[in-house]
Amino acid sequence: MSALSLAVRNSNTMLRRNLLHVRRYPSMTLNLLLTPVMLLLLFVYIFGDVMSAGIGGGGADRSEYIAYLVPGLLAMTIGSTVIGAAVSISMDMTEGLIARFRTMAVHRGSVIIGHVVGSVLQVLAGLVLVGAIAVAIGFRSTDATALEWLAAFGLLVLFALALTWIAVGMGLAGPNPEAAGNMAMPLILLPLISSAFIPADTMPGWFQPIAEYQPFTPVIETLRGLLLGTEIGNNWWIAIVWCVGLTVLGHRWSMALFNRDPK
Repeated sequence: MSALSLAVRNSNTMLRRNLLHVRRYPSMTLNLLLTPVMLLLLFVYIFGDVMSAGIGGGGADRSEYIAYLVPGLLAMTIGSTVIGAAVSISMDMTEGLIARFRTMAVHRGSVIIGHVVGSVLQVLAGLVLVGAIAVAIGFRSTDATALEWLAAFGLLVLFALALTWIAVGMGLAGPNPEAAGNMAMPLILLPLISSAFIPADTMPGWFQPIAEYQPFTPVIETLRGLLLGTEIGNNWWIAIVWCVGLTVLGHRWSMALFNRDPK
């Protein structure tokens, strides 16, 4: 058996293992998805009228704020869901499962690839759930073409892959699952200080650079442009640079931690 076929076969086995684990113990994934779902309902039904009036500068229009909010919540769903990958791989490390795999004729990278692909699939399921709820409460994207929808989907997958690799690195760096989950918390907090809920230019001047120069804001603004027809500007290539850069960084970090000699 060639090295490539062995890697594909082992990666597929690890992916099935992770998906079976998620199916048998879905509580973690459901808990991580509750954050964006609850924020969506909270900001639409509690703060929707006030926020829409403040952003639009006119009368309250909840449907307008739903359109503004959904792209940010989709990005936040990615950030919250990938935390499960950090906790999951940390559990494999601390319980000795990965140490056992090291002694077997298993392609070494397949363990991580299984976690990464499984996490991206969980993210896609979470995006479908949040998107379905958004449509049910009034979100519409009538102006977006099929090509723009495809581009938005591709950006979400690329962003999910980037954050998953970062989360996997955090999981391998954490001494235990609790620490790994805490290390990954910025992936939930960063969307809160981005343009997900209000435009960055309405924030205090000293705070605007924090919102602008981070990965979530250009991704969110690009999604808004694709789905709602707003101005994208240079956000699209900044978002792609962030995604590619985080993917490369997360991959190299994760593989370096995974291949180091166990103490």
